[in-house]
Amino acid sequence: MRWSADQVLALAPDASSRKAGSKLGAAGPWSEAGSSGEGMVWGLCKGSGSKPYQTVVDIADASGPAYKCSCPSRKFPCKHALGLLLLWAGEDSVVPSSQPPDWAGEWIEGRRRRATEKRAAGAAGSSSGSGDPEAARRRAERRAERITAGATELEQRLADLLRGGLAGAEQAGYGLWEEMAARMVDAQASGLAARVRELGAIPSSGPGWPVRLLEECALLHLLDQGWLRRERLPDGLAATVRSRIGLPASADGPPVRDRWLVLSQYDTADARLTTRRIWLYGAESARTALLLSYGAAGRAPELALPVGLALDAEVSAYPGAGQVRAALGEQFTPPAPAATRPPGVTPAQAADRYGEALRDDPWLDSVPVTLDRVVPAPDGDSWQLADADGDEALPLTPAARSRPGLWRLVALSGGAPVKVFGECGHRGFTPLTAWPEGPGEAVSLC
Repeated sequence: MRWSADQVLALAPDASSRKAGSKLGAAGPWSEAGSSGEGMVWGLCKGSGSKPYQTVVDIADASGPAYKCSCPSRKFPCKHALGLLLLWAGEDSVVPSSQPPDWAGEWIEGRRRRATEKRAAGAAGSSSGSGDPEAARRRAERRAERITAGATELEQRLADLLRGGLAGAEQAGYGLWEEMAARMVDAQASGLAARVRELGAIPSSGPGWPVRLLEECALLHLLDQGWLRRERLPDGLAATVRSRIGLPASADGPPVRDRWLVLSQYDTADARLTTRRIWLYGAESARTALLLSYGAAGRAPELALPVGLALDAEVSAYPGAGQVRAALGEQFTPPAPAATRPPGVTPAQAADRYGEALRDDPWLDSVPVTLDRVVPAPDGDSWQLADADGDEALPLTPAARSRPGLWRLVALSGGAPVKVFGECGHRGFTPLTAWPEGPGEAVSLC
């Protein structure tokens, strides 16, 4: 089954690649293009030099499409790979089924062989266990001691801040928070460090900032106390606290095989890291799972699953009460377009779902929710998603109101009800994907 153009362009690492790849989605610059039933697409693209660029894509890769191009670009996928996939997504006669040339076949065989060897090595390593369990236990104990010292110091600093008054935070500037965050990094508590840095952006951020600062300080205090009293917590909540503190964990839940629909994919980036969030929905299990992947600053993460595709695969959950993060395991078929849609709820039910999730994870910013039969409507200077069959609505988050995806959602609706998947939290609702009420493909709003 062919992908849609939107699904191909969702793989672009940035807007300039998307624009350049779209220009190469026509037959003109391509020659010897072909595809195979095993998930391979290849072709030669005329460039500025005397030799055409050799471009090949492995669509059947378990972590999303893999790319190889002889061009000098350092972007993945490059504009030639995007153009080739757009060409393949169009008319069948342009990219016919055939046998791959040697240069394409050798690359595909080589990377699939290496993937098989890597899985075998991983299985052997897991069966043999860690090299020295006692040494690992001692390292974990030393780290826990450093985190405890950092959490104790942070408690004292929060007490000093509240004793002196929140107005002092505005006068001290961001340096106060950066120095405090650096101490948490020294204590190997990256989760605490991240939350402290977020506090630094609140003072002088607009009307009501003291209330917001007090709320976030309370959540940080709660996380501190959760760590210092972790032995008294239920196992699930203790695992959530460890995760929020920043301790690494492995996906140890039993593998769940299902036909997983890709609901959304979007990236967030800072100066050091690009984080990709991919939401999946299991057609049979009715579970929603979150895949996280990372790339160094300036590089897109390798895992890429365009919206609207479905894959027969296994996922395993990470530990923690109410956690939806999972790891992608064995994939049994290549991703393919699907007409599956997740069931939806009303705006009131979405708010209830978030409230229930906070019982398991008080530090949760949002939960994944699909809204059924809602209409985007202006609300003064803001926007909301109103229930087409009732008098309830969810406000959009400030971030959602500033994205181009809002206008794609408004255009898709045209005043009629739509189904919308997104993240619902205390700041409002962030729409990520939408479907028209009748037949139609998913539209990414990211």
